[in-house]
Amino acid sequence: MMPERTRLSIWVLILLGLMMGYFSGLFGVGGGVVLVPTLMLLGIDQRIAAGTSTAAILPTAIVGTISYGVTGHVDWLAAALIAVGMIGGTQLGTYLLARLPRGILFWGFLGFLAVVAVSLWLVVPQRDAEIGIDVWTGAALVAVGLLTGVLSGLMGVGGGIILVPILMFFFGASDLVAKGTSLAMMVPGSISGTIGNARRRNVDLRMAAVIGVTACVASPLGTWTAQAITPFVSNIAFSVLLAFAAWQLIQKHLKARRASA
Repeated sequence: MMPERTRLSIWVLILLGLMMGYFSGLFGVGGGVVLVPTLMLLGIDQRIAAGTSTAAILPTAIVGTISYGVTGHVDWLAAALIAVGMIGGTQLGTYLLARLPRGILFWGFLGFLAVVAVSLWLVVPQRDAEIGIDVWTGAALVAVGLLTGVLSGLMGVGGGIILVPILMFFFGASDLVAKGTSLAMMVPGSISGTIGNARRRNVDLRMAAVIGVTACVASPLGTWTAQAITPFVSNIAFSVLLAFAAWQLIQKHLKARRASA
């Protein structure tokens, strides 16, 4: 049976879009790590929230890629290799999204946020670092893209919260190159994931369109902020944001369990 659809007002969607766009430009993520928990808190089913987030990421990722690209902070070859793996991975992720129980999705998503938050305290990149690509590195980037795609389709995030720390810690990228490259690979990933979610009716295209287009307005401001602050401050801010989102979701989950008891 299809989950009951909750309708949000246009003004709420615009505010969500502005929030998503700013965080996308600031942290090099699609914004799903903020959007999915927020939509769930507003009463949207997690599957619909994840699918809608994946679709809304597309216009934001395009604008963010342009913003980072004009300043030379996108590794296009690395982004292409990651995208190869991500396209297949998102199809597998959206397949699992339609079949896994909601409890597994909920706790899996919380665990996912916790791992990312901890990693941000362990990785502090240098601004002048670059990605050195050879045959083995290229194969590793494709494999990372596959893993990122699965989690992206399953959790409704653009993959940046996985990819940005990985590019900094394992591939030696600067924080700005990691963010710009992450946004670039989200474009094909979002298209692939949205196709899979649309076939399984796990997306609200009205919400995605309003949020995604509005997010494009705030994305360049987030990019400017990212360049103005230090990598360490950026990491701390992102980890605090993830902790807040996780806390809000746990509170809502416990409240719902008490109400049904």
